[in-house]
Order: sequence, then structure tokens, then C-alpha cells
Amino acid sequence: MAEPRRAAAEALQRLWQTRGPGSTALLPAAWMFGAVAALRRRLFDRGDLVASRLPVPVVVVGNLVVGGAGKTPAVIAVVALLRRHGYTPGIVSRGYGRSNESLVVAVAAGSDAAAVGDEPLLLRRRTGAPVVVARDRVAAAHAMLQSEPAVDVIVSDDGLQHLALERDAEVVVFDERGAGNGRLLPAGPLREALPTKAVPRRLVLYNAPSPTTPLPGFVGHRRLAGARALDEWWKGEPPSLAVLDALRGRDVLAVCGLARPQRFFAMLREHGLAIRELALEDHHTFATLPWPAASTDVIVTEKDAVKLPPSRRMNTRVWVAALDFEPEPAFESALLALLAPVLIAATET
Repeated sequence: MAEPRRAAAEALQRLWQTRGPGSTALLPAAWMFGAVAALRRRLFDRGDLVASRLPVPVVVVGNLVVGGAGKTPAVIAVVALLRRHGYTPGIVSRGYGRSNESLVVAVAAGSDAAAVGDEPLLLRRRTGAPVVVARDRVAAAHAMLQSEPAVDVIVSDDGLQHLALERDAEVVVFDERGAGNGRLLPAGPLREALPTKAVPRRLVLYNAPSPTTPLPGFVGHRRLAGARALDEWWKGEPPSLAVLDALRGRDVLAVCGLARPQRFFAMLREHGLAIRELALEDHHTFATLPWPAASTDVIVTEKDAVKLPPSRRMNTRVWVAALDFEPEPAFESALLALLAPVLIAATET
């Protein structure tokens, strides 16, 4: 089933890049989607629905487009940025695809990805910051502040449309696709209409070599940070470029369960690895191992690695490639400028 779903997702991404007949046929559904979203936002704007204000500042990192724009690396970068300036961030997330999304769960470094979600577990392991998952991010944030009193900034992994959580800054991430055909779901990739002017307290961050929409913003640089053997990665060993370099000249199968696996494959090739590709659907569970039993060297992303505990018998060498994402320095200044008044107020209370 994974291959048909992957093929369907890729076909949908192609459809969303143009305003062809397939997209145009879906416009009535997109208009309905937009009307419902606009009504909900209007209810919050008028005060009919009330957003919750937390006692600490909130930064929401998310996408306007569906499917793998680079939100998780951006969350990691924002957490690192805040730490450099003396703050103690905590992360809240929905935990997409976990077994019981109604529960509020604190994520530990050794949690089961099926119970907490693959991206929250990756965020916990990469940042070391406390992470709490819940469908209701307000509930997740309150649970975070109760269990982690040192946390003085909440970073929400996704949640741009989760209007019940009041925020002090938003970071919207785009990749090379930009806004696609500029249409709303399901006729296009947009969860909400692309704004025609700057949105207050919102920064745009491009996970691409240059801006890909008309919106002014900041560019980030992504690169491979290195690799580790799977068991070493689980022990917390940092990625090593030497380990990645040693895979050159070997028969390596690159396995990737991301929304846009070709970016991962391209980065490996740019680093000099001669790889064979195995693209899986986003959030692939790895309930059974997807690669041939005769494989000798397999390299996966960190998002995949959280579903491959080292105790599992795999009969092959599995390597974990780590990705770094670094926004340009001006982004750091802009985010801190947005947060400065509320951070100062929070420390004075």
C-alpha cells in the first residue's frame, strides 16, 4: 500500500504546481474550504471564539503549504536561537499519526514514536528541549509549564491554523515550491490564502536558496551535518562528516519516509555518495523493514531512525544522516525584535 500512496501524493504535488484542468475542477471545494477557514478566523477576530494567552511568549513555526516545507528543521533552529540568548524553550506539537492523539503526553528521548509521533521524538532527541504532544496545543502548553517551570518560551511545532493558542510571533516556512499554483486545498497546496501584504508579527523563512514567493523574508541554508551508525545515533553520538564520507564508493540504499524524499537523495549525491533510492510515504511506520534482506548499507533520515530502535534485528548496517538548517543572521535579529517586549514583560512578572 505504501507505493500507491506515495505515487498518489506525488501526483497531487504535480497537480498543485499548475492551474490546469485537474486543479480547476477542484475549485468549488477550495472555495468552500476557504469560506470555512475565513469564518473561523473571523469568529476569533470578533471575540466570539477566544484564544488562550499563556504566561510566557509563544512562537508558532508552521507552513502555509501542505507537505514537507522544512518545518521541523526550522523548529530546531528557532530553539537553538533562543537558547543562545539565554532562554529556556519548550516545544508543543500535535504528534501527527500517534496512536492516541487525544492524550497529553510528555515526550522522552526513548519514547515510542508510535505513541508520541515521529517528529516530536526527533525534536526531543535533537534539541534536548522538553516536548509535550496533544491535539489541543493549549492543553499541551499548560502541561508543559506545569511540569517544566524553567520553560520561559513555548515553540509550537506547526499550528498556524490552531487559532485557540495566542501567539507572539509566527514563522512561516516555504521551500522551493513556494505557494505552488496559489490555490487553496484541495485545488492547490495552500492551507490559507497567501497574504497580499505583511502580516503583523509574522516572519517568512525560506528553506530554499532564494525566496520562492512574493512575500519578503529570510533565507536559510540546509546541509548534511554528517552521519552515525544507528546504535551510536540512539546513544546520542553527534553526526560526523567522516562517517558520511566513508560511505562513498559503497553500494548504499537510501531510504526516506519524508513528504519530499528527492531533496534527501539529492543531498547525498551532492556529497559524493552513489545511492540507490527507496522512497516511502511520509511518516512511514517501519512496521516491517522495507528494504531487501540482502542490503548491506542502508542510510535513513533522523525522522525515520526514531522508528528503528537499535534492539531491532535488521541484518544490515543502518546509518543515520543528520540535516542542519541555519537561517541567515538577519532572521535571528528579526525574531528577537518581535519577542523582546513580551520576553522583558514576562521576566518582570
